[in-house]
Parts: sequence; C-alpha cells; structure tokens
Amino acid sequence: MSVTDEIKSRIDIVNYVQRFVPSLKKAGRNYKACCPFHNEKTPSFVVTPDKQTWRCFGACAEGGDLFSFAQKMHGWDFKEALRELGQEAGVEVRKQTPEQKSHAEHLDRLRGLLTTAADYYHDYLLSDGGQHALSYTIENRGFTQETIDTFKIGYAEDGWQNMLNALVNIGYTEDEIIEVGLAIRSDNGRIYDRFRNRLMIPIRDERGRVVGFGGRILDPEDNPKYLNSPQTPVFDKSQILFGLDTGKRAIRDTETVVIVEGYMDAIQAYQAGYANVVAQMGTAMTESQIKLVAPRYAKKIVMALDADEAGQNATRRSLEVARQTLAKDFAGKLSVDIRVLQIPSGKDPDDFLRETPEGWQDLVDNAQPVADFVMDMETANLPANASLQERQALANRVLPILMASENNLYKQDNIQKLSMRLRMNERDLLAWAAEQWELTISQTPQQPQSNMPAKDYPPDLPPEYWDNEYDEMPPEFYDGGDTAPVEISSTPKTTPPRATVRQERAMEAYCLRLLMRNPNLLFQVNRKLRELAGNDDRLLQGPLSDLGIDDFTQSQYRVLMAYFQESVSQDDMEPLDYVRATVDQELSPDFENLLKGETEAIANRLGHRHKGDLHDIVKNMNKYGRFQIDAQQELVSKALKLRQERLKQERIEMQYLQQEAQETGEVDADHHRNLSEKIMLSMTAKARIDMTVNN
Repeated sequence: MSVTDEIKSRIDIVNYVQRFVPSLKKAGRNYKACCPFHNEKTPSFVVTPDKQTWRCFGACAEGGDLFSFAQKMHGWDFKEALRELGQEAGVEVRKQTPEQKSHAEHLDRLRGLLTTAADYYHDYLLSDGGQHALSYTIENRGFTQETIDTFKIGYAEDGWQNMLNALVNIGYTEDEIIEVGLAIRSDNGRIYDRFRNRLMIPIRDERGRVVGFGGRILDPEDNPKYLNSPQTPVFDKSQILFGLDTGKRAIRDTETVVIVEGYMDAIQAYQAGYANVVAQMGTAMTESQIKLVAPRYAKKIVMALDADEAGQNATRRSLEVARQTLAKDFAGKLSVDIRVLQIPSGKDPDDFLRETPEGWQDLVDNAQPVADFVMDMETANLPANASLQERQALANRVLPILMASENNLYKQDNIQKLSMRLRMNERDLLAWAAEQWELTISQTPQQPQSNMPAKDYPPDLPPEYWDNEYDEMPPEFYDGGDTAPVEISSTPKTTPPRATVRQERAMEAYCLRLLMRNPNLLFQVNRKLRELAGNDDRLLQGPLSDLGIDDFTQSQYRVLMAYFQESVSQDDMEPLDYVRATVDQELSPDFENLLKGETEAIANRLGHRHKGDLHDIVKNMNKYGRFQIDAQQELVSKALKLRQERLKQERIEMQYLQQEAQETGEVDADHHRNLSEKIMLSMTAKARIDMTVNN
C-alpha cells in the first residue's frame, strides 16, 4: 500500500470535509452542501464516500480526493498536504537522513529569526521611538491601524547595530543574522544592520511565513528608495508574489489576480477591499510567479504596473515572459486570460487607490486584452508612411503574443485588427502567424497529425443515451477490455470492489506510463478530444476538455500527472528526466514503479515471445520509437475510457443532487436547469466517445 493510500485509509473524506463544511449532510449514499470555494445558494458540492472523492458541479467545476480537497482548502501544494495529512493520520511520510533533518531544522530556525525580527520592527513602530515613522505610515501612506497590524508593518530605527544586538541577545548567531540578509559583514570584518531608518514591510511566502523584508526610506536624502532583502536560503524574490498569503482566497473566489509593481500598491489595494491584488517585487514577472497563481487560483491575470516608462517596459517584459510560458505550455495547463490595466492620468495604483478606491473595480473589469495593448503599444510610434520592412518587423514582434491563445476566433480577430493597422494582407498574416506557431510547438517532436476534419456529430442524442445511471449499466455498455461494470445498488459500501479498483489503477498507470515515455502523445489525446467537441465550446470547456488530473482517481497518479503537465511546459530538460529530477521524494517509488511496468506491457504485446531478447527489444523501441503508432492509438483509446469513467461518475453525482432536491422539496429552478444542461452535455460527450471507442 502506498503512503497516499494508507493516509486515505485512515482519514475518511466525509469526516475531514465536515470540519470545514459543517453544513455537509447525507443525501442518499452521498453527502452534499453548498460549495466552500464559491458563493452559492443551492448545494452543488458532493462528497462520495464509496470512492472517497468530492466534486463541485457549480462555478468551481473541480473535484478530486482527500489530498486535492486539503490542497484547495488550505492553499497547500501536494508535499505540504502529504506532510500535514500524514502527521494527522500517524503515517510516516518520509524518513529523513540526519543531513536532511538538520537542513530542514536550519531553515525553520532562519524563518523563526525573521519572524522575530518582524515582531521587533512592528513593536518599535508602535513604541515612542517610532512615532514619527507611524505618523508617516498613517498620514503620508494612508494606512489604517488595522492594515498596519495585518501586514505587521514596522520600523528599523536609525543606527548601525540595533537589530544585530537585539537578535544576538536572544540567542541567534551573527552568521545566522547575516545569512538571512538582516546584517552585512564589511571587508574589514565589521558587521552592521542592512536596514536603518526605514519603514519595514515583512515579505511572506504563500504559507504566511516571513522570508524577507522590504524597506522604504523615510529620509528623502537616503538611497535607494526601496531596499529588499538579498537572496537567501529562504528568500528568492523571483519565486514569491507579495500578498499571496492574504489574497489567495479572494483570488480563488474571483478567479482573477491583479498584479502590481510594488508592495505598497498591494497593501493599499487590500485596505480598499481588493484582496486579490499581489505585487511582483521585481522589474518583470517570472515564469515561477505566473505558475504560483495560474491556473491554481486564477483564470485571469490583470497586469496593473506603473504608468511611467519603467512601468511600461516592465509590462512589456512581463508579457514576453507570459507569452513564452504559454507557448511552451504544451498541455494547455496554463491557459489564462491576460489583460493590462491602464490607470488614467498616468497615476500609480497606490495613488489611484487612495484617491478613488471605488473606481478600481471598473478599471479591472475593463482591462485591455493583452493583444490590443501590445498592438497599441507597438503601433503608437509607427510612421504613417512606414516601409514594408518596418511593418513586417512590427508584425514579427506582435504575432507571437496574438497566437498565444487557444481560441481560434480570438486569434483571427486579432489578426484582422493587425492587418488593418499595418495595411497588410490578412491572409498573409494568418499564414505567417500559423507558421510561427507551428515553429514554436515543433520545438518538441510531435506525431504526424491527421488532416481529416472533425466529424459533424448530430446535435441531438438518441433516446437510449438518456439512461438512469443509478442503476446497473447494461452489459453492452462495456467492451470487455480494461473496464468492467461497477455494481451500483442502493446498499452503501465503504469501498469500491477490489477488482474495479485494480482495473482503474492499472489503466491509469498504463496511460501515465505511455505519456511519460512519449510526451508528445498528450497532444494527440487532446487533439482527439477537441475533434470530438467540434465547434461546441461548452463541450470543449466541459466534458471534452483536455486530459488532466481529474481523469485520474489515484492520488499518486493525479500528482504525477501534474508533474508531467509541468514537464511538457518547460524546455530545459526531457520531460521524463524533468519529472525524475523534480518529483517529491515521497512519490519517487510510485514513479519508478510506474515505469517498471513498461517491460511487462511490451511482453504482453509480444505475446511473451522473445523473452531472452526482451531487454534489448525494449531498449531499441525506446531508442527508435518502433511502437510509436501503436502507442498513439492505444493511449487515445485508453484515455477516452478514463474520460468515460470520469463522466459516468459525475453524472451519477449530478443525478443524485437532482433527485435529492426533488425529494426534499429544495428544488431551485435555475440550479436544476444548470445541472440538467451539464448532464445533457455529459451524455453528448458520452455518445461521441462511445462512437469512437466502439468503432
């Protein structure tokens, strides 16, 4: 039994969810409640004890198991969830070597040092000695006492060794104080405080732990205006977004993150009631910062950098980072709507929020699509009589941004706008853009693509597809392959049948193994799903969306799928090598066991012939890709079966919601209609998948 399975066997998901969702109540074999992750009046959140899973059928449209719920509820990553849940369940997650344990304890001690320093700075701001700094904070910056306390704003008094002496007296060493960036050792060996006579802003990581500081001058003659902690073992500004610890719930609720340039902007926004604002703390966004918020919390990124030339240049660089991140996001995991907020009269966010906080939301709602912003910015200084070469050069700069989208209609609309501005043939631009996009994704070798058009599926389903999935499915529903009927009765079960669990686990492992060995096959699976969806965006965004973690039921496979999606979104290493290098130590055995199954799978496909040469056969197949065509066909087939099982379970849960509402008289017309539409969409997807799988 894996560590994740052992933890789930000891912590019942219903009991765990009820701690955070007290309104969760039994409804037939399942449990239901209003979703804790978004506001709603009619319950759409379902917990299924038989499978130990949860799902929201409302605005969130997410689901998973015990681990994914804990991650979403607390904002943990998988490693944090594994550690916290393992501790609760009494399961030893990992045996640390003495060196690892010592290193972890050292990092905890450094964070404790920084927390102590934050308390010291904050207390001094509120003391008699910090009154002039407190007056500046309230009168000049406009911060309330509540805001000062929330962000633990402090003051570093003027002097060379105040913080150094205070921390040494507590018991910290000079080397530790230097290591976290609070003190500096000069060439002659003298040690002195880095921050002096500055307003101090603690910088916290996503979990709320103090990892560094930002210091703002009080004396206009001092330089620099802002001084951040240097890079340390616990602080890397390129990996942190200021305010994410206080803003992640609001970001998740609004599905929008607004990114500003400095922490003063973010604090001012929080005080004005806009908690979904974070600061990048640098000259441009980084890929790591983008991945901190999208798609984990946000589906829309609004960039609201300063209006001066430096701010505009930072916006340009940030957009380029975003474009590169999206371009190499082969799995589509980071598909987000990126927009640019421009403040009237060239004001900074801090100034605007202090003067007209009520107008901020309108600016966010009307933020300019990134493509329009780029076209405006690039064409602003284009001469009316620009040469063809100048216009082509501009198009070359703009086209990559315009193509960083999954929406073909949006792409075409942008190309049309650009063709009018540049007075260039739209058809030529479209062809040129397509060539550039193909060049981008061709950096990773792909399988040959079929040019056959998507099938024109009938919009209406035959009556036999509208079945009641509470009942046992008819035998003809199954193809006798890797899946088998799951017995569904009115008698509650604590666990699914063992044979079914083994079959689900085996098929999920097989799909993951094929993906790990042949990363480009993910494109073929997603291409098939999009082909089945046709031109129906509801199917494309819903039951026929790209293959993802929700298609896997086993905790370890869900996390490994997330690692795989991350691996194909980078181009520094081969995907398999990337997963092996970055996978959590606790999951490394699951990952290696997953790959070990390849030899057995190939042996089965060879009918257990050539046993003596099997090792060389596997080696040559990996080297020369001899099984590539079969692997593509098999993966598409198996992935569609995974999607069938996922959709079937979702329909069962949605139908339970409807039935329970009718039985209790809690029917909400809009909610009922929404569920019916989702069920019908799911049945449409089922029909289209069935036609493919059964042919």
